[in-house]
Amino acid sequence: MKKNKYIFLLMIGLSMVGLSMTGCSDLEEDPVGLLSPDGFFQTTTDIQTAVDGALTHAINEEVWGRKLSIALMLRSDMVDLATTQTRRVEMNEHTITTDNEMVYDPWTRIWLGISAANTAISGAEDVDVSDETKNPVTAQAYFIRAFYYFHLVRLFGDIPYFDAPITDTEAAASVELTSEADVYAHIISDLEYAETWLPETVASRAIPSKGAASSYLALVYLTMAGNDSGSEYWQMAFDKAEEVINNATTYEIALDDDYQTLFNANKIDASNEPIFALDYNNVEADDNAYDQTAPMTGVRGDMSDYDDDSDDNDGGWSVAVPAMAVYNSFDAADYRTGVCFQTEAMINDEIVDYTEFTNSGNSAALNQPYIAKYTRYPGEYAKSNKRATSHNYSMLRYAEVLLIAAEAAVEIGDNASALTYVNMVRERARRGGESTSGGYEEVTVAASSVPADLTGTVTVADVLEERRIELAFECKRWYDIKRRQLGDEVFSASGYEGEKPYWSSSEDYDTPFPEDETAVNANLN
Repeated sequence: MKKNKYIFLLMIGLSMVGLSMTGCSDLEEDPVGLLSPDGFFQTTTDIQTAVDGALTHAINEEVWGRKLSIALMLRSDMVDLATTQTRRVEMNEHTITTDNEMVYDPWTRIWLGISAANTAISGAEDVDVSDETKNPVTAQAYFIRAFYYFHLVRLFGDIPYFDAPITDTEAAASVELTSEADVYAHIISDLEYAETWLPETVASRAIPSKGAASSYLALVYLTMAGNDSGSEYWQMAFDKAEEVINNATTYEIALDDDYQTLFNANKIDASNEPIFALDYNNVEADDNAYDQTAPMTGVRGDMSDYDDDSDDNDGGWSVAVPAMAVYNSFDAADYRTGVCFQTEAMINDEIVDYTEFTNSGNSAALNQPYIAKYTRYPGEYAKSNKRATSHNYSMLRYAEVLLIAAEAAVEIGDNASALTYVNMVRERARRGGESTSGGYEEVTVAASSVPADLTGTVTVADVLEERRIELAFECKRWYDIKRRQLGDEVFSASGYEGEKPYWSSSEDYDTPFPEDETAVNANLN
């Protein structure tokens, strides 16, 4: 059912369902109800409560729990659609309408997160303690606000910008758009503040750190450079990424020895590769604040149970499935291929190859490989259909920082650095590890010679291809397509999913505003 929510009215005051950070890396549900900024903020603990509430919105089903994550997959050239729901077809075909819930649900939820972050920042002014005590906590809210706005500006382009709690309904309802350039300036300012005050190390990668702020600055600069080979932002992206690389030991970040660990809910907490992650909490929390990305990408009817737990072995929903050409574009000898794709399933008590998924009596499944990153090891507490996983979804991990540095290095003419950083990522892939290698049985995959190191002159295409493989199905590809203006190429007849006949580069890089918003504010039209 369509929801009539006007985001500027929702941003009056602060309604938060909070989650408090604990010593482990999982979040625990801890509702704090309705918080008013007036009189609430007395201690840094109160600031932290507001900060945690702000971050809670990101794990909601309307953002990374399903709506935004799946929309980003479908809008890319990596994931096709196996169902016919109109809202998803629009994402996949680039025919997005203004009443699509995969637009207005993330839009609404992200603004709630921004509102909560603004309240934390404003409320911190009432806490009478030293900057050294208060600012490291408040800096988390600056980071979170930048995180949300970075998604919004990449999705919509020019957007409204609020940096304080809203109290004037009439003014909010007629707010004008802020240009992309100005939004990015605000994002950079927030991340620079966070970089100054956040600690170098944190107990959980779900807590923002100095390294996370620096890494996001590198990604922001990379995004701002766009497809302009002469942009000053390439050098800025390279310098900031290399700053993170040079301080990796201090920040306790490194490539994980086993690529599969990054997508194993039972092991990810011990990995040093995630730099900032959304950490799900094992339960079907209130307000849909739990993970549903795993079932959306799983094989319907699949009884596979790699975690040996009987609660999660009744298959996925067969919604977001890679096109066959995407699977074929991966090198079968690359360890990452087996981690990324599921090529066997247990259907009707029989292990079947992907060519038999439908023929095995499961008409809702497609006869092609599925995404395996989120369904294979969802954690021992995952519920029916692998909902409510314990996954830590890496919003940004060290391999991406290396590839940011490599891409920027190409653009500034530093081929030696480009070779070094892209080959660090490829070398890790050669190590193999503990995985199913795409099949049903877990096996030890031995080290190999694939992928070989790049040699000679590294090109932009080389690095973008490495990003496509290394970061496959991690909701990065659409943003790469947009910033590099690749739509006309990847959505043509030669693309992995074939021609997208409705694609228009003049219209479809930006998401349309929800009609509920444009109906009450003509400035958004």
